[in-house]
Amino acid sequence: MAVFWSFWFMLTLLETFKFPVSSWKPATTPPLPILPLPSASQLKWQQREVIMFMHFGVNTFTDSEWGTGHEDPAIFNPTALNANQWVDTAIKAGISLMILTAKHHDGFCLWPSKYTDHSVISSPWRDGKGDVVREFVDAAKVRGVDIGLYLSPWDRHEKRYGKEISYNEYYLGQLQELLKRYGSVQEIWFDGAKGSDAPNMSYYFSDWFSMVKELQGSINIFSDAGLDVRWVGNEKGYAGNTCWSTINRTSLTIGSSAESYLNQGDPRGTDWLPPECDVSIRTGWFWHKSQKPKPLSHLLNIYYKSVGRNCVLLLNVPPNTTGLISETDVQRLGEFHKAINTIFSVNYAEGCTIKASSQRGSMSDEFGPEKVIDEDHLWSYWAPEDNSNHEHWIELDGKEKILKFNVVRIQEAIGLGQRIKHHKVYADGKLIASGTTIGYKRLHRLDDGVIYAQRVRIVIKESRGLPLISSIGLHFDPFRHPKGT
Repeated sequence: MAVFWSFWFMLTLLETFKFPVSSWKPATTPPLPILPLPSASQLKWQQREVIMFMHFGVNTFTDSEWGTGHEDPAIFNPTALNANQWVDTAIKAGISLMILTAKHHDGFCLWPSKYTDHSVISSPWRDGKGDVVREFVDAAKVRGVDIGLYLSPWDRHEKRYGKEISYNEYYLGQLQELLKRYGSVQEIWFDGAKGSDAPNMSYYFSDWFSMVKELQGSINIFSDAGLDVRWVGNEKGYAGNTCWSTINRTSLTIGSSAESYLNQGDPRGTDWLPPECDVSIRTGWFWHKSQKPKPLSHLLNIYYKSVGRNCVLLLNVPPNTTGLISETDVQRLGEFHKAINTIFSVNYAEGCTIKASSQRGSMSDEFGPEKVIDEDHLWSYWAPEDNSNHEHWIELDGKEKILKFNVVRIQEAIGLGQRIKHHKVYADGKLIASGTTIGYKRLHRLDDGVIYAQRVRIVIKESRGLPLISSIGLHFDPFRHPKGT
């Protein structure tokens, strides 16, 4: 009898307080990652999409690209220099990271280095008491913009250059100055440039990189071989049609790596080393009065072939002899940003009915096809079933609405690894685009003009493990000319 009353009492409690007896069910687990994976700093870098380079120094005043190292520091006198104008230009263009050439090949330092007098201290600018790097860093910090620095390993002024031990120590000293004096640096830029007078000069990159990581653990190191970001292999701003974030660092040599390998990456790569596309808004890297910024159509083409091929675009916008970014460049950069917003601010996939070949955890909505049109482009994604042996596909159906677009955007959940090797896009059963890799972002800018269709299907033909698609977009580019480039 006591057992009966205890049971009755428990039922009464459950009914009174409405305890959920059987509503709980375990969540569907996410799929295992496929190595290698990006670090947190690499993911943050990738999501920036477009960042800014600024080549500035004595070359700005000599109308040259590569200085000799014999320039008189007295020529450096940007009387109207205003780093706030640089940062304001970047912010208006949606740019959150700016990289300054603290020292180029000519060896002239934009900060008062204690290791040389070939710097701003020997110039008339600010009566020799100025510090371009400091003004740049302070202006960026106030506005919440991250900074990066380029310190050229090649120094055509320094007499120790060519003397292996003493020059590497000199360079390391300057590196420590920059990383200890100016606060947090998000990216540091290295290349392998060398002078013909010292072709066998060895740079102690391993020592330098170790010191960089010791001083600033969250920094991204750029070079042909990383550690964190690799060069795309050219200065046109173009990545390969196939572009893997994975590569084998042991196959890379700073200053002499194969362009095709850098450009395409390696599906069997053991290192996550995504590519950065460096290109200038003008013909040259430094400001020249005779040059003008590239046309908007050219910049958009670069965007599609860099950001649209799984890269970050590093766009150089050089200050002029007054120390300001020229108004023509400011205007063109603004047009570029406005055009990108115009193209991608509207996603015609939104409002579509979405279905897929299969879904991981078919009774759950955690990995359903609708995840490809939410706002999380990284950690929310569609995943098919593990035991699917057929082709994976996801389809957008406008139903009563005809979809009008000429750009298809596809993004992978790269936090769990880059996977897709081959994919196709169909509109009402007609093939409209085909490609290999996707990565963080793949943009298909369609050659056949505007597409009008009710259904769009993306078919994953081949992948490393399960394909995980985080976002899909159908966009209209009004700047696109049919059959254009």
